[in-house]
Amino acid sequence: MTIYESLGLKKVINASGKMTALGASAVKKEVAEYMAQAAQEYVEIDSLIDKAGEIISSYTQAEDACVTLGAAAGIAISVAACITKGNMKLAEQLPNSEGMQNEIIIQKGHSVNFGAPIVQMVSLGGGRPIEVGQANKTESFHIEGAINEKTAALLFIKSHHTVQKGMVSFQAMADIAHRHNLPLIVDAAAEEDIKKYYQQGADLVIYSGGKAIGGPTSGFICGKRELISWCKKQYKGIGRAMKASKESIMGLLKAIELYVNEDNHAIALENKQKMEKLAQNLADLKNINVSIKQDEAGREIYRAEIKIDEKAAKITAYEIIEKLKCGNPSIYVRDHYANLGIISIDPRNLKEKDDEIIADRLHEILEGITNA
Repeated sequence: MTIYESLGLKKVINASGKMTALGASAVKKEVAEYMAQAAQEYVEIDSLIDKAGEIISSYTQAEDACVTLGAAAGIAISVAACITKGNMKLAEQLPNSEGMQNEIIIQKGHSVNFGAPIVQMVSLGGGRPIEVGQANKTESFHIEGAINEKTAALLFIKSHHTVQKGMVSFQAMADIAHRHNLPLIVDAAAEEDIKKYYQQGADLVIYSGGKAIGGPTSGFICGKRELISWCKKQYKGIGRAMKASKESIMGLLKAIELYVNEDNHAIALENKQKMEKLAQNLADLKNINVSIKQDEAGREIYRAEIKIDEKAAKITAYEIIEKLKCGNPSIYVRDHYANLGIISIDPRNLKEKDDEIIADRLHEILEGITNA
């Protein structure tokens, strides 16, 4: 019995991925032990934040880093930093930024909901979101045309949630930002490469600690030293409501240490093999087609994509998803393309034999419809 089952909650099989709604990552034993030790001691938090930034920077190769409660907090803090520029009088006024240089330019196709609206995180940091272009097409002139004396920063979202075609590329946006002497903030919450965006021209890059890195609820911003110092000052302002605990910071540090020393390519291939095995276990089911697809945002994640012939199967993808959730254990799959009759299985959080339970449940659901 899991600790959550002891509270009367259903066991969950997470075939959806590193999703905040399901608790993001199940941390490794080493991370949990590190956090337990940290929780039982005292430390000067400001010194810990500085030391954590130093350690994280040794992995990211950025000038400095600021730990956060998560990537969403990282957006708010980064925006606040670019608006207040280290001025504590201004920082204490946020999120009221009236009269300040507070406009944050974002492509319309990047103005997404990740569980909450991206632009709401901007507003929490005192930013006024300026959405440019159209939902399926943004060009450089849209961005440059919106820049004025009120512009504080440009914001680029790297996520599977965003429109993947027709947007101004990261590199083009970095060029525009630097040409206009403006900072570029990149939300790379679930990205696997923790060096790439800073090395290629971003000024502040935000990562989640609980996604690809596999840590606890946490995150960090890495980037230029001066901008990071402005980020840290927000803990005397809006960041106070978003502070990370000492044990979360230490868990993040241990998780990063383990992450950078892992063979992530080998892990990706092993997960791909799990999905190929699942596809074989579903091969005898009628009215579905199973294929292995790489993550739409280009990460080295391979998922089993199950396409349902809804008319022939007499059941929709949404109905199957609901039946999977309602069982015990409750199975959560990726439903991003359920409107197209597609269910995806993400292997990264599956435990031993979870793939077999998923296959058995899908047989039970689909064969039950056929035999009804």
